Amino acid sequence: MTQAGPGEGRATTTGTDAFRVPVRALLALALPAAVVGVLCGLSLIALSALAEVVERWVWDDLSGTLGLDRESPVWIVVVLTATGLLVGLVIRYAPGHAGPDPATAGLVEPPLPLRTLPGLAVALVLTLAGGVSLGPENPIMAINAALVVWLGAHALRRVPVPQWMALSTAGTIGAMFGTPLAAALMFSELDPGDRRIPLWDRLFAPLVSASTGALTMLLLSDLDMAMDLPPYPGLQLGHLGIAVVVSLGAAALGLAASYLITPLHRLAHRVRNPVVLLTLGGFVLGVLGVVGGPVTLFKGLDEMQELPDLVGTTTALGFLAFALVKLAALLVASCVGFRGGRIFPATFVGVALGFAVHVAWPAVPLALAVGAATVGIVVAATRSGWLSIFLVVAIVPEATLIPPLLFATLAAWLLVTNRPELRAVPTPSLPPASPPEAGGRDR
Repeated sequence: MTQAGPGEGRATTTGTDAFRVPVRALLALALPAAVVGVLCGLSLIALSALAEVVERWVWDDLSGTLGLDRESPVWIVVVLTATGLLVGLVIRYAPGHAGPDPATAGLVEPPLPLRTLPGLAVALVLTLAGGVSLGPENPIMAINAALVVWLGAHALRRVPVPQWMALSTAGTIGAMFGTPLAAALMFSELDPGDRRIPLWDRLFAPLVSASTGALTMLLLSDLDMAMDLPPYPGLQLGHLGIAVVVSLGAAALGLAASYLITPLHRLAHRVRNPVVLLTLGGFVLGVLGVVGGPVTLFKGLDEMQELPDLVGTTTALGFLAFALVKLAALLVASCVGFRGGRIFPATFVGVALGFAVHVAWPAVPLALAVGAATVGIVVAATRSGWLSIFLVVAIVPEATLIPPLLFATLAAWLLVTNRPELRAVPTPSLPPASPPEAGGRDR
């Protein structure tokens, strides 16, 4: 193999020829990548803001007009049932049926046709505003990917679709979590692109997109995932064992949900009419919301900030009930076809489990219990170790927690590897997407 000279790039250890890193190409893509990041951040902010406006109108203004409290059992059931009805109508009649069923899809999927996006955006806003226990991850990733690929294909034809997809994915992840580090860690797991090129050269453009997406979110919103928890008292050797045990317990619960989601999804989709299916699903979610209380509604990021205030008045079984009800709501919402993601509600489940552990055994530091339970269930749900660790660091920003949390993540990984993730396998005889229109299938 020829030795690379100065500026000629670096050879990998795989025996391939030396490869010259296209520095000019990286610089040329920096500006489009920055624009993509801003676009991804703005779309997430716009849809989230619209959902918040609708949420306030429905849960505060309309309930007050009717003389009901927003937390009354009747209003919770009515709103969730109505949300299911409206989302079902969108999925049945909107062009493209609001995209594929996210319960059967991963976080990153091929770009959708543009005609699908309005229905998907409306379904997402209704889902977020109505209190459904799903987050914006899957729909916003799909919306941004379709927009970026379409705009990119018209603006810079020489840039391939996979590159635009990478930029869209990075920009959206950076915006969702308010930091490019989340995208960097996830992309290091995916290891995209030509492996002859050093990793940081492959990550250059996606990280530009992730950084501008994060900056857009931080400048234009009040995103802050950190919880108000007592400071971690410091690392002790016994904390490693505690973290591993708590993480394994949470991962086992996540695995139970992973084994349940496919049979529940197939059972639910015996009801072929999405309007009927989602209306029934919304009613079930309303009942679960009454059982678990308002803290178990919505995607969970804001609601988990309320948990510290409940420590003095809620038992360990109460926090466990929050976690189980939230997990049940996540499964129901996913299986009946609500458009949304599973990462944020799974995070709430982990946090609630951590509170249950701490209240049951006060000697276990709350920050450690929350962190270990969260990495356990998020690893089971996403199969992304870096994303799990990052989420915990964002929720509990304690650097001394990283060593025990790494052990907890590795233990959970051993438990869940080679087992199903939290994703439904559709019935083989039926398409995973939406129902046929009158007169024939749409796809």
